[in-house]
Amino acid sequence: MSMENGECDVLLWKCGAIAGSPEQVEQIIRSVDKQCYVVETDDGFKPALGGKLHSGTDTAGEPVYRCVGFIPSISGEKLGDRGFINDYGTRYAYMGGAMANGISSVEMVVELGRNGFMGSFGSGGLSMDVIKEAITSIQKALPDGPYAVNLLHGSGRGKREFELVALLLKNKVRTIEASAFITMTPALIYYRVSGLKKSVDGTVERGHKIIAKVSREEVATKFMQPAEEDIIKGLLEEGLITAEQAKLSREVPVADDVTVEADSGGHTDNRPLVSLLPAIIALRDSIQERYGYSKPVRIGAAGGISTPQAALAAFQMGAAYVVTGSVNQACIEAGTSDYVRKTLADTGMADIMMAPCADMFELGAKVQVLKKGTMFPMNAHKLYELYKKYSCIEEIPPIERERLEKRMFKAGLLDIWREVVKYFEINASEELVRAEQDAKYKMALIFRWYLGNSSRWSIAGNRDRHMDMQIWCGQSMGAFNNWVKGTYMEDVQKRRVAEVAFHIMNGAACLLRSNLISQMGVPLSPRQRNYSIARGIAFWEQV
Repeated sequence: MSMENGECDVLLWKCGAIAGSPEQVEQIIRSVDKQCYVVETDDGFKPALGGKLHSGTDTAGEPVYRCVGFIPSISGEKLGDRGFINDYGTRYAYMGGAMANGISSVEMVVELGRNGFMGSFGSGGLSMDVIKEAITSIQKALPDGPYAVNLLHGSGRGKREFELVALLLKNKVRTIEASAFITMTPALIYYRVSGLKKSVDGTVERGHKIIAKVSREEVATKFMQPAEEDIIKGLLEEGLITAEQAKLSREVPVADDVTVEADSGGHTDNRPLVSLLPAIIALRDSIQERYGYSKPVRIGAAGGISTPQAALAAFQMGAAYVVTGSVNQACIEAGTSDYVRKTLADTGMADIMMAPCADMFELGAKVQVLKKGTMFPMNAHKLYELYKKYSCIEEIPPIERERLEKRMFKAGLLDIWREVVKYFEINASEELVRAEQDAKYKMALIFRWYLGNSSRWSIAGNRDRHMDMQIWCGQSMGAFNNWVKGTYMEDVQKRRVAEVAFHIMNGAACLLRSNLISQMGVPLSPRQRNYSIARGIAFWEQV
């Protein structure tokens, strides 16, 4: 196009198909894999497919129209950071995040992986034998990936972390999702640094990738900086890493990707994504300027992602990828009970609340759970009140203790203690030593028996424990249910995790396309502005 005296030639369009009906407009919006134009006609601005552009004022031959906008193909596969897709071998910048106790199951991880999405196996709370078997099954189904295994941090569980890292390394797991970390631990750094080596071109090859999940800036900073020198020194002295790896650790951040976890199910700080995500991105940019990594840390978004609108908002704010959680728990591949799936499918955005959690009970930490159809949140709060008020089980008034034994524990507290002892004798005997020396800690372990088992009762669908079930859930579950109402996915038995992922990503692409078309002056109806699962199913069947 030429420009003289501040004026430029008009850009003209011809030889294509202009949408003449609402149905044709909708078809162009859904055809996200094709570029389109917005042209000016006698009836106003219209979207069009195909055609040719040229500059000038010549109107000879084919009818020509003034082109006011061009929209490239924007499919779900093009949303997000291409580096995420290339590094992990996915088709989409999308991840199904880990849910503990195998809720994000082998079946879920495999189904996501086979369809081009990343899935993270929920190893938290499972035995090493179960985790090993799961890894074997996943690797058999996805020999080239993509998949990740969760490394869930817990206070006082350094020994278990090292055992799990050793298992991951032995089985050549190349990607982990690190969650619930508030500081960097030797086991986490060992996994990261033991995979470092110098490549032929001089850059640092990161053989072990970490996708970290954070909700606070100070934790994000630790993951985006190189590993702490004192931890590196300790690993080097123990012979777990080489001197070369110790040196290379100064050139890379602890994590390749940092997932910003906003208001979500389970552990959450209930922070809004629109505030937290830009803050972490700005923090990343500042750290990158300081260290000059050859490959900057990518920032993803989690918490509240269960609809195309939410995913698109995250991408538009700069997220490199999106992570879903609660919505996957209601899919048929989730490692939970049919009762939980049906309950979640009937959940609204107001049906959740915060409750004390098992793993950090003494600190007063909380998780976001479902309150509809269960007394767990109220019971958990009651236990924490008692823990704060009394220094040992014996101080609890007899009438209060009787209520606990009959309504919550359904057994004598001393009988519960014997079960606790059996568990920790196998898994962490040092906890029993501490409990014998600290009566308040002994009370905490007894209370944690209820909190820990409540999630297992929900996974097993224990009929006698419906009112005690702990079901991790965020508001995104209610948003998803509202979105799919009146479609085939309203039926919980038809919710497949990869289909959900596809519709979220494809829907986000369609919404972006309709937004751009609208911003160029084309009036759109509510039907044209929104992505319909019913109308999008044809695209899924072609995948």
